[in-house]
Amino acid sequence: MLKDITLGQYFPGDTPVHRLDPRTKLLLTLLYIVTLFLVDTWSGYLLVGAALAAVMAVSRIRPKAMLRGLKPLVFIIVFTAVLNLFFTSGEDYLLRWGIIKITRTGVRRAIAMVLRVVLLVAGTFLLTYTTSPLAITDGLERLLSPLKKLHVPVYELSLMMCIALRFIPTLVEETDRIMSAQKARGADLETGSLTQRARALLPLLIPLFVSSFRRADELALAMECRCYNGGQGRTRMKQLRFSWADAAAFALGGLLLAGVVLLRRLGL
Repeated sequence: MLKDITLGQYFPGDTPVHRLDPRTKLLLTLLYIVTLFLVDTWSGYLLVGAALAAVMAVSRIRPKAMLRGLKPLVFIIVFTAVLNLFFTSGEDYLLRWGIIKITRTGVRRAIAMVLRVVLLVAGTFLLTYTTSPLAITDGLERLLSPLKKLHVPVYELSLMMCIALRFIPTLVEETDRIMSAQKARGADLETGSLTQRARALLPLLIPLFVSSFRRADELALAMECRCYNGGQGRTRMKQLRFSWADAAAFALGGLLLAGVVLLRRLGL
């Protein structure tokens, strides 16, 4: 299960999506999230899903990799579906047995919420799949640069996010290694009640925290040895520049938003 966590991973490539400016991809991801929360029709979900599938095809991200990233979120998706299925009020009952009540409205809302969560996670995963953490840091810093006038530590915040994304796969790998070592010593992490499983995780969490703090200390020491002093006076080897491809991407994102709004007003 831990190996299925792909958040923060970057798949190098030379596709049109990979070559887009990171600022464009960040803004389009934000526009995609806004568009997704405006959807309230089945045709709207179909349009957003088709757009996401098209971007995946252009960026050459295999559906298998996307599904593997969604596997750790199955519990959250199922839990969201159950909440909307059994706790949505309505009069169009499909099943009414004691306190268990299932309505057509609840079924529609449960399916819609599952689609929304899946499309939301897949879209944000696509950003990290096609953009390196360093490029995300540069793009986020440039987008938030006006906040420097308000003395907001923009570069430090962007660097913190970059380090967090970079170390997610490392911590997942470290966790898997510690779990394998604990199982080799006879630890049982997969059977028993929920309380027993929680207790069995204690020998796993302690070395994981120790390893994380050690890595953080080593990283801080390495930055100090290289005379790191924040973003002031730093230059970039690769300058960010918008191109015609970024303009085309913004136009397609705007068309997607307009299409969703139109379908919502028409009620299709």
